[in-house]
Amino acid sequence: MKTRSFSSESSDCNKKWYVVDASQQVLGRFASQVAKYLRGKNKPTFTPHADTGDYIIIINAKDIAITGKKRKEKRYYHHSGHPGGIKDVVFEKLHAKDPTAALRIAIKGMLPKNILGRSLLKKKLKIYPGSEHPHVAQEPTLINLDKHCE
Repeated sequence: MKTRSFSSESSDCNKKWYVVDASQQVLGRFASQVAKYLRGKNKPTFTPHADTGDYIIIINAKDIAITGKKRKEKRYYHHSGHPGGIKDVVFEKLHAKDPTAALRIAIKGMLPKNILGRSLLKKKLKIYPGSEHPHVAQEPTLINLDKHCE
């Protein structure tokens, strides 16, 4: 008798919508839990090469917590591609300019660096600074990631 491996396809999975409240959540720990749901690693049908994850709506991104002195000392770098084109910004300024940017960068760093990761970030992740979101028609389920931390 030959055993077969299970391989799921993107069209096979039931994709659900979840709402997650980011207020008073620590940035990195929260981002890792969200990345797990985006990839579908919380499901028994997880397949690394397929999109088996769920849609995540993050509300209250402006109230994300950060530990230690990172608020004034953590720097985010990007490069223009030209010689001498490296730029950096402190978390405090980045958060003041766009409250969703630091969370999006943290989650992006925990997803695969390929087409699948980019599509998960673009299509399935919705981040809003306040408690309002326009996805009421999808009937999202509110989940608490505090109890899901392992």
